Amino acid sequence: MDTDVLIVGAGPTGLMLANQLARRGVRILIIDRHAGPALQTRALGVQARTLEIYAQLGIAARALELGKIGTGANLWAQGRKMARVPLGEAGQLISPYPYILILGQDDNERIMGDRLGELGVSVQWSTELIGLAQQPDQVAATLKFPDGTRRTIAAAWVGGCDGARSAVRELSGITFPGAPYEHVFFVADTQATGSMVPDEVNVYLWREGFHLLFPMRGRDHWRIVGILPEDLRGRADVTLGDVIPSLRTETGAGLSIKTCTWFSTYRIHHRVASRFRDRRCFLLGDAAHIHSPVGAQGMNTGLQDAYNLAWKLALVARGRAAAGLLASYEEERVPIARRLLNTTDRAFKLVVSDSWLAGLLRTKVLARIAAFAMSLPRVQAFAFRIVSQTGIRYRDSPLSQSLAAVPSPAPRAGDRFPWLRLRFEAHGAIEDSFHKLDDMHFNLVVIGQSAPAAIGSGLGDLLRIHAIPADPANTAELMGAGIPQPSFYLLRPDGHVGLCGERLDAAAVRRYVSDRLRGAS
Repeated sequence: MDTDVLIVGAGPTGLMLANQLARRGVRILIIDRHAGPALQTRALGVQARTLEIYAQLGIAARALELGKIGTGANLWAQGRKMARVPLGEAGQLISPYPYILILGQDDNERIMGDRLGELGVSVQWSTELIGLAQQPDQVAATLKFPDGTRRTIAAAWVGGCDGARSAVRELSGITFPGAPYEHVFFVADTQATGSMVPDEVNVYLWREGFHLLFPMRGRDHWRIVGILPEDLRGRADVTLGDVIPSLRTETGAGLSIKTCTWFSTYRIHHRVASRFRDRRCFLLGDAAHIHSPVGAQGMNTGLQDAYNLAWKLALVARGRAAAGLLASYEEERVPIARRLLNTTDRAFKLVVSDSWLAGLLRTKVLARIAAFAMSLPRVQAFAFRIVSQTGIRYRDSPLSQSLAAVPSPAPRAGDRFPWLRLRFEAHGAIEDSFHKLDDMHFNLVVIGQSAPAAIGSGLGDLLRIHAIPADPANTAELMGAGIPQPSFYLLRPDGHVGLCGERLDAAAVRRYVSDRLRGAS
C-alpha cells in the first residue's frame, strides 16, 4: 500500500481532511491538478462552527488575525435599513466565536496549508487523477505528474475533494443531478465608502435581485457580490463600471468606489451527488454538493464533511474500528447537504426572482417580517444556530443512541455538545469545555454522579473520562444549557453526542463501542 488515504484536491475541504488525518497518524498523499493554491476566491464567510474546528487544529488565532470579524448583518430595502441580525448578541452563549469571520478562501487555504506543512505533509501540485480501479482491499489510482509521466499507486481509501468537476466522482460513476441558475453573478474587491454599516455584512434587496457587501481586512475594503442587471447578462466584457449605476440605485448615491483590484463574473449551480461514497472512494465539499451563496454555507459545509469523515477514517485506517463505521459518513452528511440545498435554493429563488410579485415580497413584505423577527432574542438565537452551523445534528444517525428520554432543551444523541464553562476539578479553575474536551479522543462526561477511573470500553487510550464535580458555578452553567443532573454523555471526537443517558451504565458504553465501532461491518 503506497498510502492509507489519497486525497484528490487541495482546496479547503481537501486541506482540512489532510490535516485531520495527518495529526492522527494516518499516511496520506494529497494531490491537486492545479499549479498552486488559489490566488483569488469567492468564498468568504467562516462560520462559528468552523472556527471551533480551527481552534482544535490550532489555527483559529491565525484566522482571526488575518480576517475581519462581522458582528452582525444588516438588511436594506429601497434605500432604508430594515433589520439587523445581531450575531454577537445572538451567539454569545452558543459559541466562543459569536460572529462571522470574513476571510477569503485563499487565506483559509494558506492557513491550513501551513499547518499541514508543520505536520510534515506537502501538496503534490500539477498532479492529476486520471484513473481509478477499485479492488476489495485497495484502490489503484493512476496519476499524471507534471512532466507528463503516469504511475499507478495503491491507496486503501480515496477522498474526492476535487470540486464541481470532480474526477473522483466521474471515475466512480456517481451522478451529480441539478442545474445552473439562470442569473449571472459578479464579484469585486473594492475600496469603497457609502451607507454600509462598518464591520458588518450589508445586504441590499431590490426589485431585480440583491447586492452583498462584506467588510474585508483593511480600511474601507469591501467585497461586493451581486447579480448582473438583465441587460448585461449576455455580455462577456462586463466591467465594474457597467454595474455601478445599479449599485448606486440600491445602496444610495453616496456610494463611492475608489479602487477595484479584482472583478469577475460567474454562474452558480445547485447540485447534490446521488451518493457520497462508492466503496473505498468518498466525495466531500463541492465534489458532493454545490449551491447558492445564500448564507455563506458552501465552504463551511465542505470543511464539516472533512471533519465528520476524518476521525472515522483514521480509526479504520489504524485498525481501531471496523470499516462499517464509514457508512455513517454518508448517512449523516447526505441529509445535511440536501437540506441545505433545499433551503438555500428556496431563499435564493426568492431573492433573485424577476417576477414583480417576488420583487414586492423582497422589498416590502420580507424586509418588514425580518425586521420584526430579528427583534426577538429566541429568533436571533435560532438564526445564529442555523447560519453558524452550530445547530447541525445527527439525531437519526446509527451512531446516535439515548438510553432514556432526555428532557428538552438538554442535548440529545447526535447533537453538538454545547459550549460550557465548568470546573472539571473540585475547587479548580473554570475551564472552556471546548479546550478541555479535545477532538483526538472520545470524551465521557459524567454529571451529578461518580465515575470510575476506567470502564473497559474497548477504546483504551482513545477515551477520556471527565466527572464534573458538584459546584454552584457548575450547577448554574448546566442548568443554563438544560443539562440534567444526573446524566452522562459520550462524545465522539467531532464533539457530537454518541451515547447519552441518566445513570452511567458502563455495560451500555461497552455495548455502544462494540456495536457501533468494533462490530460495524
